Amino acid sequence: MVNIANGHETSTSATSPGTAAPPRRDGRHHSGAAVAPDATFTITGRTAVAARYLLAGIRLALGWVFLWAFLDKLFGLGRGTPAANAWLDGGSPTAGFLGKAATGPFTGLYNAIAGNVVVDVLFMTALLGIGVALILGIGMRIAAAAGALLTILMWTAVLPPETNPFMDDHLIYAAVLILLALLGAGTTWGLGRRWAATPLVRRNTWLI
Repeated sequence: MVNIANGHETSTSATSPGTAAPPRRDGRHHSGAAVAPDATFTITGRTAVAARYLLAGIRLALGWVFLWAFLDKLFGLGRGTPAANAWLDGGSPTAGFLGKAATGPFTGLYNAIAGNVVVDVLFMTALLGIGVALILGIGMRIAAAAGALLTILMWTAVLPPETNPFMDDHLIYAAVLILLALLGAGTTWGLGRRWAATPLVRRNTWLI
């Protein structure tokens, strides 16, 4: 096994001192410790700590991306949404993108639902819920599933991507969100550990 933290290699099946190595099946003998066919790499020490904090930083950054999108569309802060199109002032957070920017095989579908009140509510609720969950580090499994679904749907709304035959940042976001949930990124710089210890979550682990 190769221990990355200590920078040296250890054998997982070394023979004890003074003991001859077992004969090979072909009748020939070999000397020294047996070599494992697959080396196992472990990340420990400072590398593991650095990885934990890096994942936490990515989680917070993605959380802010979703939360900012919600705030911008809600108040019309002028970044992606003009003040005149603020949701609070009667604007639709989906009418512009789905109604005008959608391209590809699903254009007709997205044009048809653009500006629909139910679609607007679901979209804004998803942005807020995913953003808050990522920033707090709670409900990571639900946030990852919802975020991956939302970003993939946004990917299907503009096909093919402008600068690549099929790949764009929406698919990367989806993969990263799932990875963050799998690696428990909500426990560092977040409330994930406390959240997981609550009676509700302990009875319903899908809420972690």
